[in-house]
Amino acid sequence: MILVVGGAGYIGSHTVKELLEQNFKVLVLDDLTTGHRVAVDSRAEFIKGNLGDSDLLQEIFAEKSISAVMHFAANSLVGESVVNPLKYYQNNVSATITLLGCMLEYGVKKFIFSSTAATYGIPKVDLITEETETNPINPYGQSKLMIEKILHDFHIAYGIDYVVLRYFNAAGAHITGGIGEDHTPESHLIPLVLQHLLGRRESITVFGNDYPTADGTCIRDYIHITDLSQAHIMSLKKMLVQDNFTRTYNLGNGLGYSVKEIIGMCEQVTGLKANVVIGDRRAGDPTQLIASSQKILDELGWETKFSLQTIIETAWKWHQENPNGFMR
Repeated sequence: MILVVGGAGYIGSHTVKELLEQNFKVLVLDDLTTGHRVAVDSRAEFIKGNLGDSDLLQEIFAEKSISAVMHFAANSLVGESVVNPLKYYQNNVSATITLLGCMLEYGVKKFIFSSTAATYGIPKVDLITEETETNPINPYGQSKLMIEKILHDFHIAYGIDYVVLRYFNAAGAHITGGIGEDHTPESHLIPLVLQHLLGRRESITVFGNDYPTADGTCIRDYIHITDLSQAHIMSLKKMLVQDNFTRTYNLGNGLGYSVKEIIGMCEQVTGLKANVVIGDRRAGDPTQLIASSQKILDELGWETKFSLQTIIETAWKWHQENPNGFMR
């Protein structure tokens, strides 16, 4: 059985669905502070609770035959992490240490960790590889990098095998339209634009149009949520058959799209025109963040299958059918 911590969230719920499609038994642990119970596939077992609850974890590991853990249960709002770092270090670091300690106690030594491109901070290179210097500029990125370092130490000391997956911009929705992206508050560009085009927001703000790019707006790397999920499962399968498999992988498309290009593709897919407002630059926004995912392609054969247009088409389908998110 695979324990998916944070399996009711955006990335977690999509990964749970893909795990079940590939005949894994899945147990989801989620406290539903940001996740949605309805997003969890009914074929998965569900327990409401926090990954920092040592007593609950003891019960789970004592009663269930857990072969590996996938960890998606982090707080992930950059701005919030700056004004409330205590929350981020308690949940993202301290609670994760509690989880790892319980795993060790019960001999579970396979761990897949949801990390982030925020560990790189503001990189000095155009194409980010796993060897690019990590220098996070906010507590969120720091908390993720701390766990990466802890995993390294735990591997050496205790033999925990792990795969760190550094996400760039996860986007889109399941191809069926059954589950999608629903955050409160929403901070991601594509759902913000689509919510605006649905009439839920008066406008869409572009934060700065004077960057040294072709159209003056920031460039980011977008990856479909199902492609992201498949990377987790390919990593898991490799880890389950090969001991001492410990890796760090970037997950991205290797392609960059500007904010204006994203808005334009949303307009093309929906046939609607956006009301765009130009705002000031946000502090700490890098001009460009594009991932090289060559390492995971070479080692596991993983590659993205969904284009930007398909990413937005699947997201639009979800938002049209669920204009108020999972609240219907």
